[in-house]
Amino acid sequence: MAEISHPSQPSWPPLRQKAKADRAGRRMDSPAGFWRTMLAFAGPGYIVAVGYMDPGNWATDLAGGSAYGYDLLSVVLLSNVMATVLQAISAKLGIVTGRDLAQNCRAHYPPVVSVFLWIACEIAICACDLAEVIGTAIALKLLFGLPLVVGVCLTALDVLVILHLQRRGFRSFEALVVALIVVIAAAFAFEIALARPPVAAVLSGFLPRPEIVGDPRMLYLAIGILGATVMPHNLYLHSSVVRTRGCGPTATRKREAIRFATIDSAIALTLAFVINGAILVVSAATFHASGHSDLAVIEDAQVLLSPLLGNPLAGTVFALALLASGQASTLTVTLAGQIVMEGFLRVRLAPWLRRLATRLLAILPALAVTALYGDAATGKLLILSQVVLSLQLPLAVIPLLHFTGRRRTMGPFANRMALSGVAWSIGGLIVVLNGALILSLVGAP
Repeated sequence: MAEISHPSQPSWPPLRQKAKADRAGRRMDSPAGFWRTMLAFAGPGYIVAVGYMDPGNWATDLAGGSAYGYDLLSVVLLSNVMATVLQAISAKLGIVTGRDLAQNCRAHYPPVVSVFLWIACEIAICACDLAEVIGTAIALKLLFGLPLVVGVCLTALDVLVILHLQRRGFRSFEALVVALIVVIAAAFAFEIALARPPVAAVLSGFLPRPEIVGDPRMLYLAIGILGATVMPHNLYLHSSVVRTRGCGPTATRKREAIRFATIDSAIALTLAFVINGAILVVSAATFHASGHSDLAVIEDAQVLLSPLLGNPLAGTVFALALLASGQASTLTVTLAGQIVMEGFLRVRLAPWLRRLATRLLAILPALAVTALYGDAATGKLLILSQVVLSLQLPLAVIPLLHFTGRRRTMGPFANRMALSGVAWSIGGLIVVLNGALILSLVGAP
């Protein structure tokens, strides 16, 4: 059976793309050379950005918008800024060292630490895959009337898509992901046009509010949005897939590769921010404004959209975008899982086996919750999965900042003082917010 090899391996051929980047890089003094090089490096950022608009984001953004209107837009913005900084640093690590984050952990940390970090990352991947399972199953139910339990089981079959893409090369993989992102963006442009949110209220939502920390439920949703936006496995994924573009051994070539990888991820994550903000804005303008402030599940959103927006297509477009989101995210989660396992353990599994193992760990809790508590409980499970992701995030962020801040590892490309200060502030904020969440949960009656 064919394998999804590490992106540095020949079965994900980077050579043609590398040659294009090198040829364009030699003509950087002209505008055509700049755009040609940027296009050559474009792609990995969108693979990563998919994780920032998965069904977990939908659950947290819908819940936040319906409960608190536009107030949590500031959290969406802050999360995206944090993600942009961390993903740029992750790409730099892969380009400079020639190793992804998992491989660097294995090379520099004691085995017990590496195994612990691997287990933590696998938990995060399973939590993320749980969101994809539930989101895809809900979309299948909304579009085709399939029972949620049947939809959950059908999600295991997406391995066939992954096997087909692996045979066609990494660019085909990227092309499908970008196409699915376009579907999601178009769907929410349509929903925003129907919702017509007040511009002043939307802009005011980007101002931070102290009650986000003071209100336990608001804090829980804020942490969920953070966990749904800044995903631990994406840091491992980006440091690996960025190397499919290749770069020369010289400092000049590496500097150019870092520059264009940063542009690529910044553009892709800006698009992810627009989509996440659109989800929350549609929820606020439609559900919060009409008194539906306790939106329990995504199905409720789809059922209410058409009558509230006065367009019969609103609910169908919403469900199609959800299906695209679930499928795009599941492709990147599979690749991240393979990269993490190979990097930490040097174990390479056939993609169907890796996919089924990860998906089984996601399917079981989804089936159990659905069977015991009904479809309504899946919305709470979605949000919980995103909180789990956020709690795992420091275990990926701290090693990333540790490696990229060391001249011994990065040479002249080590993070400078200003970037280190910003990056460690982001890491510290993540730890503080997670601590506040844990305290609020422990102290809850």
